[in-house]
Amino acid sequence: MQGKGTVLLLDDDADVRMTVCELITLITGRSCIALASVADLQARRDEALACTHAILDINLGPQQPSGVDAYAWLKEQRFAGAITFLTGHAQAHPLVARAAALGEATVYRKPIGVDELLQIIGAPPETRA
Repeated sequence: MQGKGTVLLLDDDADVRMTVCELITLITGRSCIALASVADLQARRDEALACTHAILDINLGPQQPSGVDAYAWLKEQRFAGAITFLTGHAQAHPLVARAAALGEATVYRKPIGVDELLQIIGAPPETRA
């Protein structure tokens, strides 16, 4: 059941979605909603907007809206949680530059370590072994 403390993960890579959500749930006990596209995000609007943190992959695949588009949609919907971007692309990539220019969201490079992940979602220090 989603609720306070739920993390939203938007990534087009099924392995990343599974691994990151499993880590979040196992280590912190928080729920995690894993979505693959902006269309999925919009279809699960109420659940997504109830999350306290959104982790968005910047590039969601060819011919697909990007994580930057997801960010804009979340802001339009008055998402109140924190937003973080993940990317496997170089800082010079146009989408990464757009995400970094937003100023409100931090951009982290993939692969992301457990300690970084816990820091991103604001996990209490006692969960960081």
